[in-house]
Amino acid sequence: MKNKTAIKTSQRRYRQTRIVATLGPTSSTPEIISNLYHTGGVDVFRLNFSHGTHDGHAQNIKYIRELEDKNGRPIGVFADLQGPKIRVGTFKNGFIALEKGMIIRFDLDDKAGNEKRVCLPHPEVIEALEKDNHLLIDDGKVKMRVVKKGKDFIEAECIAGTKISDKKGVNLPDIILPTSPLTPKDLKDLEAAVRMGVDWIALSFVQKPEDVAEARRVINKRTKLIVKLEKPSALDHLEELIAMSDAVMLARGDLGVEIPAEQVPRVQKHVVRMARNAGKPVIIATQMLESMVTSPTPTRAEASDVATAIYDGADSVMLSAETASGDYPVEAAEMMRKIASNVEKDPLYRTMMEVEHPDHEETSADAITSASSRVVDMIDAAAIVSYTTTGSTALRAARERPAVPIMCLTEDLSVARRMSLSYGVHAIYTKDVDNFGDMVKKATYLAKEYNLAEQGQRLVITAGVPFGTPGSTNILRIAWVS
Repeated sequence: MKNKTAIKTSQRRYRQTRIVATLGPTSSTPEIISNLYHTGGVDVFRLNFSHGTHDGHAQNIKYIRELEDKNGRPIGVFADLQGPKIRVGTFKNGFIALEKGMIIRFDLDDKAGNEKRVCLPHPEVIEALEKDNHLLIDDGKVKMRVVKKGKDFIEAECIAGTKISDKKGVNLPDIILPTSPLTPKDLKDLEAAVRMGVDWIALSFVQKPEDVAEARRVINKRTKLIVKLEKPSALDHLEELIAMSDAVMLARGDLGVEIPAEQVPRVQKHVVRMARNAGKPVIIATQMLESMVTSPTPTRAEASDVATAIYDGADSVMLSAETASGDYPVEAAEMMRKIASNVEKDPLYRTMMEVEHPDHEETSADAITSASSRVVDMIDAAAIVSYTTTGSTALRAARERPAVPIMCLTEDLSVARRMSLSYGVHAIYTKDVDNFGDMVKKATYLAKEYNLAEQGQRLVITAGVPFGTPGSTNILRIAWVS
């Protein structure tokens, strides 16, 4: 990636919360991707492997890397795997009408269904279901309860809903399926995504810690892992799953189908707080500005929803269909940017970030990082600077949710790209830093070049001795920008 000094100053994000945008049919051109980045303020791009082709995703990554090279600022990219999809079969007329109390048999016969029966081509699902378990069909529009179980079928009573159409999705909130989160399609997609050079893999359908361990074995340290929280069973193992992840995504769409809607806000706050305490980036996703798929403006409730995620302290907020297939992809991203910027100007927001300080380990690295955030406030510094080989120092700084940018200097381009997902981090890929003195000089120079500080302002710089050793943060220095 080349450095483009003349345009560096335009790349500073005057907000701490990061924006993720999904690419799809309406946004997969160099022009739209550039507009999403510049006008919409997008920091990270998501490639949804539930749709599209490997060639299409590879072409989008090419566009992103060209944009990155042109602008001299690392851009993150992650591949979102589809995961297992449970669907009903087909019907003779394409759908059936439902009435409350109606009994339908779900079996393994692949013949077209009718008002009496339909195929559920997943023997492991039929085996796992028990009497009184629930089936939620078509994103929860239909709710059914198991009333009878046989060897290769179940019968379920309609509790709510008006119709079932061909191949609608099925959610199972009451059970843990003996199913790997990595289907044969996912394994192929994962290998392709790694070859394309994505910075993260997002793992869908996580039910238990063993699912993450399996994905870790397959990835084999070739990229980083985002654990998606979209199953109720995952919430039962939340602390362990966060510890095993590199980042987490709260996928509220699928989760909101399987748990009562009134519980989702509470879960969101809990997930954000736990992820922040662990120093792991957390993304709030799905249905954030849903109406902007077809409308140039969001509803007031949607704007409030995005703002709530930011007040909660999320690292990133994500757009899905809004930018992938919507009519107003750039406008949706720009709206997200405006909401984030306005929230962060609110004094109440800063109070909330300062109240919820994470617990610290009794290490020199945590002590230095915690102190740097306090020193920034005391001397009115322009930015925190960290030199990192793995990104851990910058992640610790982001956990503090400081009011100023975190300038992360690294010689590893992949680390710089991954930092784009984290709260307030402005990563700079730079070489030729051999010692702490060189790093201080380069930091003061680059802070001006990237419009992170002005002459006469101060920086709070953290690093470690021996210099460049991972996990050795033990120095805090205040430096003037000249």
